[in-house]
This record gives sequence, structure tokens and C-alpha cells, in this order.
Amino acid sequence: MNSRQRRGVILLLLSVLCALGAFAGVVSVIDDAKSKVGPEVTAYQLKADVKPYTALSESQFEKISMPKRWLSPNAVTDLARIRGKIAVTTLRQGSLLQSDMIVDQPALRPGQQEVAIMIDAATGVAGKITPGSSVNVYATFAGQRQGDPAQSKIIVTGAKVLDVGRITALDPNADNRSQQPSEVVPITFALSALDAQRITYAESFAQRVRLALVAPGDDAGVPAGDRTYELAKDK
Repeated sequence: MNSRQRRGVILLLLSVLCALGAFAGVVSVIDDAKSKVGPEVTAYQLKADVKPYTALSESQFEKISMPKRWLSPNAVTDLARIRGKIAVTTLRQGSLLQSDMIVDQPALRPGQQEVAIMIDAATGVAGKITPGSSVNVYATFAGQRQGDPAQSKIIVTGAKVLDVGRITALDPNADNRSQQPSEVVPITFALSALDAQRITYAESFAQRVRLALVAPGDDAGVPAGDRTYELAKDK
């Protein structure tokens, strides 16, 4: 190997060493940046503006990840915390959800009562009804006399849900199990005295009680003529 070849080998080795040194430097910088940023955590931001005093639901937020060190101490990282809450002020689209943006939803207004009934978990709730929801309550009654048609009635409109309890399995060995739901969930409402009587009557005597979720802001109600349904009269 002559001198020119030796110089070429030396230069090649130096080039490889420089490349390895540069790579090690980049890795070191990346590791240093990661150590300064820290681990990422879950946060939630608004999909759209929310008006003040509006009941909050999980569908209004989207999940994001961000470095824990950049998250404020009062940031909400668990959407279970919005249960039964309302917006205390206007919440802007893209804003991170903070605990000081929300307050407990007022439970009862003057003249209202807090009433809880058991609802079939499969047909009455289906995971869509949450505290703050507005629902219509349907009840199905058998005919009062033999030969009378069964009727479906809307007994309460716009009932405000205060709380949704835990699903409870019923005793599978209980009597009339074929006619009873296998799982029920307690739903607590804020109702007037008359509506409280209607809903407790339905729970006691109706064959089935179902809840129908009302769209937010829909306060039109149901006309009196449309609150009772009989199959024979359906044209």
C-alpha cells in the first residue's frame, strides 16, 4: 500500500468517525429534548363553542395528548368530572377544558321534586342518557278491561335528568322473569309534583317504561293529541 492509499484509508476512517460523532450528537439532543418535555398526558379540548349554563356531555370534547409539564394544574384529564356540570361561561372552540370553566348543575328549581325510578337498562337508557339530558317518558299499559286495546302514552315531556345510577342485575330466579328486564338502572329526575305522580304511577303499573332522548334546545313538546297511541287507530 503506497502513501496515497494510506491517506485515503485514513480519510475514510476519519469520515466514518465524524459521521458516528454527528449521529451521537443528534441522539443526545433528542434525548435531552425528551427529558425536558417529559411524558405526555391526556387532555380535552372543545370541538365547538358552548354557551354559558349549558349542560356538558362527552360528545362536546375531543381527546388530545400533550406534555404533562405544559398542562395547567386545573386542566381536566378525566371526562367523568363533567358529569352533572354546566359551563360557567362561554367555552370557545379549541380551548382546553379547565376545572374553573365548569360548575355543578343546579339540581332543583322552585316547585320541583327529585324523583328516582328504575328503568330497563337495555331499552330505556342504552348509554346515551346522562345527567343534564332532557327526555320524554313513555309508558305502555294493557287495556283496562278484557278486549280493550293496549296503549302507549307519553306521560311526561322534557323531564330533566339529574343523575344516572349504576346498572343493577335483577334476580334471575324472580317471579315473572320473562316479563321483567334483566338489568335496571336508577334514573333521578327533577319534576313538578304532578309529573312526579305520573312517573311513579307508570313505574308501578305500566308494562314497560322507556325514555326518549330529546334533542338539545328542543322545547316544542308533544301535542296532547299525539300523547296516546293505539295500533288500531294508526292509519
